[in-house]
Amino acid sequence: MGAILAMMSLSISSLAAAAAPTNPSGFVIQRGVNLSHWLSQDFGWCPKEKWISRNDFRYIASLGFDHVRLPVDEIELWREDGRPNETNFDLLNKALGWAKEFDLRVIVDLHSVRAHHFNASNEGGHNTLWTDKAAQDNFIDLWRQLSKRLKSYPNDFLAYEIMNEPTADDPEDWNKLVVRSMEFIRSVEPDRVIILGANMWQMPHMMPLLKVPEGDRNIILSMHTYTPLMFTHHKANWVPAPISNYEGSVRYPGVVVEKERLDEAMKNSPASSLDMVRNASEHWGPKRFAEEFAPAIKRAKELNLQLYCGEFGCLPTVPRADRLAYYWDIVGVFEENGIAWANWEYKGDFGIFEWHGLDGLNGAPDLQLIDALMQR
Repeated sequence: MGAILAMMSLSISSLAAAAAPTNPSGFVIQRGVNLSHWLSQDFGWCPKEKWISRNDFRYIASLGFDHVRLPVDEIELWREDGRPNETNFDLLNKALGWAKEFDLRVIVDLHSVRAHHFNASNEGGHNTLWTDKAAQDNFIDLWRQLSKRLKSYPNDFLAYEIMNEPTADDPEDWNKLVVRSMEFIRSVEPDRVIILGANMWQMPHMMPLLKVPEGDRNIILSMHTYTPLMFTHHKANWVPAPISNYEGSVRYPGVVVEKERLDEAMKNSPASSLDMVRNASEHWGPKRFAEEFAPAIKRAKELNLQLYCGEFGCLPTVPRADRLAYYWDIVGVFEENGIAWANWEYKGDFGIFEWHGLDGLNGAPDLQLIDALMQR
């Protein structure tokens, strides 16, 4: 009997630890997936009408996901002259209809705008959003147009993410834009749930610098994590050296890259990228993930707001067993701490389908990866 009572106590304690604050609007999420490369970052891999369809929403719901994060780009929804692209807005409306049909909640995420891209420096671009008042006015106008089209959807079904991964040199510039954006949205949609992330790619350690509107309970705090980058982005060619040019082995759990090999790889790398990869010589596992997320967890508890990880994932370029272990561990830490999540991504090289490159876009579902995500 004592053992049974102890097990019951442990179970109750685990449930209490996993409990997360709720919002008054009833927008409840726990496990989701990103619908990338469709209305955002469309690289022309596949016609839009074939990439995502009603059947995908049916399948997502059947796996046990309760929501989708739907990234949208300004260049996909508005033409260069500012006119709406009604063809793509029609796809957005279809997506919302399919989600409702299969009881999935939706986060519409303004992923990139012409004046800001989260990876601008690595792609040879330059962000003007933080210094150009006209660009900031346009940003607010994009939300004015989105709200006009979407405000009829129920608050317990649809949430807005103001912007994906802001990268202002001064975090106060992002805080100021948050104030403007929130003031506008609250003037027309006082009860809509808003997803807010911190400056600099929504990294957990930046969360204490995010100024969150006081007294607004319809807010979910968002973080993103791809740490340790030397593991999750192994051989990715769109990130800086030493990640992009490192040809050695990586592993998880444990030390991703031995310090001597990491030091050698970092020798000729740009100084701006070194801080992103130094932690590869640390021992990575559930405890290290919990330490990484601690600043965001603490801030969410202080504000009594739900915490959400809107992006995480690992490329299939690492050893198969290590990749699966990463997903098992990181999702386990999320759920132990009451953190809702959406993995990056549904289809693509980070996706839940087998990735065979651009010549094999229709890979089979990766059932082992799905089981790791769903912890079963």
